[in-house]
Amino acid sequence: MTTTYQLEVSREAENDVRKIHNYIARDKKSAAANWVRNFQRKAQSLSYLPLRYEVVPEADAIDRPWRHLGFGAYRIIYRVDGNRVRILRVIHGARLLDRTFFESLEQASND
Repeated sequence: MTTTYQLEVSREAENDVRKIHNYIARDKKSAAANWVRNFQRKAQSLSYLPLRYEVVPEADAIDRPWRHLGFGAYRIIYRVDGNRVRILRVIHGARLLDRTFFESLEQASND
C-alpha cells in the first residue's frame, strides 16, 4: 500500500506561482492558466512517492534535505517531513542557488 503525504504550499511558493503566471500572461493568458493547472498537477503528484526526486545538489553540499522536481523551465523545491510534503519555492531552473537562497528556504520551512 502506498503512503499518501499531506501536501502544503508555502506563501513564498504561492507568490512564485503567481509571479510566473503573471509573467506568462503578459504574452498569452491561456498559456498562463495552463501553466498553473500543470503546476497544480505536478505539485499534487508529490503526495505519492515524493522521495523519488533527488536532493537539490547545492543543498546536498550543505547537508540539507531539500529536494526538487523539474517542471519545464522551473524547479519545484520541496521538503519531506514525516508524512508531510511542503513546497517551499518555485524557481527558474537556470537560477543559481547561493547561501542567501538557502537561508530563505530555512525560514520558509520553519513558517
